[in-house]
Amino acid sequence: MIEKEAPVRERLGKITASLPAWRRNRRRVAVWASLGLVCIAAFSALMLFAGIARQIDDVTHSHQTLIAARELAHALSRAEASQRGFFLTEGPEFARDFDIAAAQINLRVDELRGLTAEDAGQSMRLERIAEDIAEELRVMELSMAQVSAAGQGDARVDAGMDALGVELEGFIALENRKIATGNAEMGRTRIGLVGALIAALLAAALLASTLLMRTQRQKGVLEAQIAERMREIEQARAHAERERQRVETLLQDTNHRVGNSLATVSSLLALQAMRNPPGEVQDALEAARLRIHAIASAHRRLRLGDDMETASAEEFLGAVVEDIAETQPDSSRVALTSHIEPIDVRSRDATTLGILVGELVTNALKHAFPDGRAGEIEVRLFRDDADVPTLSVRDDGVGLSANQSSAEGGLGSLIVRQLAGQFDGEPHYQSVATGGVCITVPLPGLTRISSQSLEL
Repeated sequence: MIEKEAPVRERLGKITASLPAWRRNRRRVAVWASLGLVCIAAFSALMLFAGIARQIDDVTHSHQTLIAARELAHALSRAEASQRGFFLTEGPEFARDFDIAAAQINLRVDELRGLTAEDAGQSMRLERIAEDIAEELRVMELSMAQVSAAGQGDARVDAGMDALGVELEGFIALENRKIATGNAEMGRTRIGLVGALIAALLAAALLASTLLMRTQRQKGVLEAQIAERMREIEQARAHAERERQRVETLLQDTNHRVGNSLATVSSLLALQAMRNPPGEVQDALEAARLRIHAIASAHRRLRLGDDMETASAEEFLGAVVEDIAETQPDSSRVALTSHIEPIDVRSRDATTLGILVGELVTNALKHAFPDGRAGEIEVRLFRDDADVPTLSVRDDGVGLSANQSSAEGGLGSLIVRQLAGQFDGEPHYQSVATGGVCITVPLPGLTRISSQSLEL
């Protein structure tokens, strides 16, 4: 994968280098500026988030202080009301209610001290209020203990409570202003945060647009180069196809020329045989003619496949058998049939296989049907149970004599054994019960050769 990506990176580098310098610099500036804007916007957003968190804490703290101050004011009002009720009725329930209110006042004062510990101004103001509250509570408790004149006690309490209420309202008003200020600051911070996010989005969009334009431009240039390369490949493929066809035509023409030349030799041998009286010389010339004719037929009938290496036995062997049948002086006397399975063989072995078939058929024609006897010869090429290509030539002639060995014979039998040996095979002769001979030749080497040619 890395080796495939390296040429692509090299092309992209060449494409970038081919652009003008000012365009490359402008693109770099745009990319770095966009990245800078994104970083600035992201940093600003983080800072604004932190500011909002602090503002929320401040507003929450002010709100808690405000609640505690209002509860303190409520406790003071309750203490004042309990005192007045006690003055009017001298009921013990009002005294208990006053004690509860006093405890609540002390509790709220302590709570406010904790809430205003970090605010020096509010803390000082709270201490003054706390001193006034303590003094007022002491006076109220003393008044209730003495149960003095109601008018004087009421006037004194009202005046002290009014002044204390004014101070406490000022404390509460300041906390309200702090809350309002905090809310306003949070609003401005939110606006700034939205602005920072919008700026980040715009910067990201600018960066994406710049990168997209760059990618599209590089893609366009690369696609143009790929299209040009594909045109070159297509032209090369078309040229290779034309060359293949030319070579195939030349090879076919060569095979035809060789076949025609051998056919001429076969005709000359036939003429020479006719000029000799019947006998051993004429038989030898006729046998040579038939063998040469089989070789010529194999060359003429050979058709190579698309790979220019193999040929289909089904196509040319049947044609070779037909050619042999047509060359017989009395072709109607002996019928030749063929059943060939589609087995691919190498071109140089196809001729050898055709010669082997021609030799077996010629021997059957010569020895199986003497004295003008009629019959049939069947040629088969098939795969046996072990998937081994097997050649079989069967006739219904006179068969083997009792004192004749299948391994014996003349030149034809020797040629058959040698040709079969080229495919690691050996002919087997077997008499047929109904008459005739069946010659079976396993060809295991033909399968190995075919497999190797297909792998190549």
